Amino acid sequence: MNSGNIRKAQFLRRSALAFALAAGLGGTGEVLAQATTGEIFGQATPGATVQASGTTGVTREVAVGQDGRYRIGNLPLGSYTVNVVQNGQVVDSRKNVGLTVGQGSEVSFVGASAANAQSLESVTVSASALPPIDVSAVDSRTVVTSEQLARLPLGRTAEAIALLAPGVVTGNGAFGRTVSFGGAGVSENAYYINGYNTSDPLKNLGGISLPYGAIDQQEVYTGGYSARYGRSDGGVISQVGKRGTNEWHFGAQVLWEPKFTRAARPNQFFPNENLSAPYGYTDDTLPGTLYRSREGDTQWTRTISGYAGGPLIKDKLYMFVAAETEKTEGKSTNTVLQTPATNNYTYHLPKYYAKLDWNINDSNILELTGIRSVDEEEGVYSTFDYDDRIHTGFEGQYPDTTKIAAKYGIAKYTSYITDDLTFSATYGKSHTDDIRRNPGDLGLPFISGATNQDPAFNGGDPIRNSTATTQKNAADANSKTRGLRADLEWQVGDHRLAGGIDNMFYSAHNEGVATTGPGYLWIYGHANDPTVDLNPILGVGAPGGDGYYARRYIFNTTTSMSVDQKAYFVEDKWQVTDKFLITAGVRNDRFKNFNNNGKSYVNSGNQWAPRLGASWDVFGDSSLKIYGNLGRYYLALPNSVAIRGASSSIFTNEYFTYTGIDANGEPTGLTGFGPGPVSSNGEYGQPNDPKSITATNLKSQYQDEAILGFDKTLGTQWVTGAKFTLRRLQAAIDDVCDTANGDGTGKVQLKLLSMGVDPDSVTIPGCVIFNPGKSNNFSFANADGNGRTEVKMSKDDWGFTQGAKRKYYALDLYLEHPFDGKWFAHVDYTFSKSYGNTEGQVKSDIGQDDISKTQDWDAAALMVHSNGLLANDRKHQFKAYGYYQFTPEWMVSGSVRLTSGAPKSCLGFFGPDDDDPIGYGSSYHSCAGKLYAPGEQRQPWVKQLDLAVEYRPEFADHKLAFGFQVFNVTNEQKPLSTDATYEDDRFTVSNSYNTGVYYQTPRYARLTATYDF
Repeated sequence: MNSGNIRKAQFLRRSALAFALAAGLGGTGEVLAQATTGEIFGQATPGATVQASGTTGVTREVAVGQDGRYRIGNLPLGSYTVNVVQNGQVVDSRKNVGLTVGQGSEVSFVGASAANAQSLESVTVSASALPPIDVSAVDSRTVVTSEQLARLPLGRTAEAIALLAPGVVTGNGAFGRTVSFGGAGVSENAYYINGYNTSDPLKNLGGISLPYGAIDQQEVYTGGYSARYGRSDGGVISQVGKRGTNEWHFGAQVLWEPKFTRAARPNQFFPNENLSAPYGYTDDTLPGTLYRSREGDTQWTRTISGYAGGPLIKDKLYMFVAAETEKTEGKSTNTVLQTPATNNYTYHLPKYYAKLDWNINDSNILELTGIRSVDEEEGVYSTFDYDDRIHTGFEGQYPDTTKIAAKYGIAKYTSYITDDLTFSATYGKSHTDDIRRNPGDLGLPFISGATNQDPAFNGGDPIRNSTATTQKNAADANSKTRGLRADLEWQVGDHRLAGGIDNMFYSAHNEGVATTGPGYLWIYGHANDPTVDLNPILGVGAPGGDGYYARRYIFNTTTSMSVDQKAYFVEDKWQVTDKFLITAGVRNDRFKNFNNNGKSYVNSGNQWAPRLGASWDVFGDSSLKIYGNLGRYYLALPNSVAIRGASSSIFTNEYFTYTGIDANGEPTGLTGFGPGPVSSNGEYGQPNDPKSITATNLKSQYQDEAILGFDKTLGTQWVTGAKFTLRRLQAAIDDVCDTANGDGTGKVQLKLLSMGVDPDSVTIPGCVIFNPGKSNNFSFANADGNGRTEVKMSKDDWGFTQGAKRKYYALDLYLEHPFDGKWFAHVDYTFSKSYGNTEGQVKSDIGQDDISKTQDWDAAALMVHSNGLLANDRKHQFKAYGYYQFTPEWMVSGSVRLTSGAPKSCLGFFGPDDDDPIGYGSSYHSCAGKLYAPGEQRQPWVKQLDLAVEYRPEFADHKLAFGFQVFNVTNEQKPLSTDATYEDDRFTVSNSYNTGVYYQTPRYARLTATYDF
């Protein structure tokens, strides 16, 4: 769909290490995506009893099998003492056994008996001693613990932590704080907190995360999930919050990022290219001049956080609470093409977390979690005079005030029915308010492109008014979720059988946007050749005269909608031999989307996703693991698909010449030179028939994945490995809008004619949702209200020469030195390629977040020469991070990322004649009359070096800490993305084409003070 909403937004001795590797690389340890627990397993004398007692008050006992194995699963995270008991006597013990979420910690006892009972040294198995890939659950992941979070110089977001994982890259800044996993789109990920889905309930762009100090562990899944989990073909960010223990702990932290440590941004200038005739710039006076002033732009941030946790009733009832409040203030000057002003902005990001854990008895546990997260931005504009480069003070304009306020309630119940049978259930609900308004919206229309106003009517100075933004939300816009998952796990000999349900429901009320002011805005334009028709396909002719014109633009998509997602799964983890494990499972997902009238417009039916994996302990000593897996992953359509799809919407432009401009910047003396309001998508506010706008045999987006790899110990101090990943998109969802035209050449019209049906007898939607490249069936209402007409549209019927294509392959190599009490280091290198013609559900090159309704696939002409490198392709990625404990008081740490630049796109009018075959303007893969494939050029390499030092004085018992962190030490300020729109009108090159839109954050420093007691 043509974009009307583009946004400018983690040393043991040899045996212990081998045990850890067995857990992490294919031993009997269980690994679950979005898990909140861990397990302890190993070997002991057959017939003995193994007892695990944790700091969380949980105590469990299991009998050792005749094969000498035992397993204690689904244990809350914490530190445990593991005892071997014979005849009521402890004959062997291990203390301080730490659990890693979703993994197994192996604790084996050899020769333990009552006759030779003795106290052995304690063993601690921690996340830092484990490699990042756990093949026993056929997944690829990185686990970052709270200890690592406290030591490494990181941004304080879930996404900044996720960037430590191989193959994870930053998404386009237009989508806010998002990341891409393995070439997938930024909306194809899932977020979890304590096992409940906290992804953005409207568009699935990002999600809610915990206060930084409340994170116990964060898992970052990059592929190969178990059949227990789905609804993501990108990656998963899963956080487990801290919980109370039998000891009271309190702490507080203050962080300050002062503005005097932040490097300045350089000014930006308009490109000044030698254009070949007949091409010319929209404004030939602008090339080489100042495009964006950065003088005085700066920022500071202050964060205060605290926590408290401990027993309300020892061994029974625990609490943990944490709060964090972050405030940022800064200045950012707009470009000369926007409202010429500096935004004096303020961010408020308070987060709250509370958790109660009730050990009802040794067999039943209840956990209650509450989360509150607010992301609020407000500001005021001070007018900036680009001629004299001075601020002239406040003149009544404001940026948007936005506020996303989310609250979650989560309950989890675990019952250890027997030693071999465990049941767990998680239920949650959420409510998110989505506020977007502007204090300066006094009913006047926004004035866009004011620098293109005819100087004969403004005296050479652009005229604007108090309305500074274009879109607003309804006052009561909000989203809600509720979800239930239940799992039953049963150990039967060498088989661990599991089954369960995983259901989510999302609803949204009055989401979408409306145009500010009176409901429309004005866009001024200037055609380089005033005799060329601006949009002939829509009947818009040439402006004539000196080429100056204005268009009245209306965009309104406010609506309500809901989506019901249900799934169930079965899985068998079969320990075929001591060395060989097979994991086989299947998941069935059903997705059903509803419009504002509660009518279903997408009903996926049964979708079977098989998962198969295996791991081989080659030598039987956990020194070499070879593993592989195959899996299919289905992706649901989020609620926002109903916006501009199943619900009514308006997206029109009306073209005028004018003879004057009033004091508010509105054109006067209007003369239309088009047929009135026109819409390239046919969006005129008419009701949509839910049965018409979606293919009746629509397949959900899904992807197949294959992984093959190994992990190997190198002596007692190092671990290394390699992994090859192949992903292939098998079906995509987008919309196609070349359905019906006034001249009867729409593709559905032509198909109806070939069927002997009069197109005028059928009500044809402006856009329909389909699977690009597949044959889709549609059911259109007849114009007389009686019956429907069935139409089958193939790839060829639409005029496409190929279907949706996205392929990704990657080779990941890593080397790790687990923390030995002195130092830790991890190095990753990824060589990858993501290529095809379909990025996914969004379109990064123009920042379009109309999920599964981008302008791609709207018509065949838009997809000509679209094959190339996809937006999230990064050919080379090098990541390294670690820390060194010089003394008990001093530690240094660092992180470095070197990444190939993102592919560039260039979108212009089509071919040497600058044609506009479907009325989409500068949207074709063609520039300066030549075809341009995405990725023919790249952005520069991105280099990021972050360093930190921490001092924990001995006089304070190392509980007090002072830290100094420097981010982007070398002050790299490369563009991460650039303006990809080549032209404003035919043969009229945009002055802002190829200018940087989003850049690396300049160098800045963070000072910290922490006290824990």
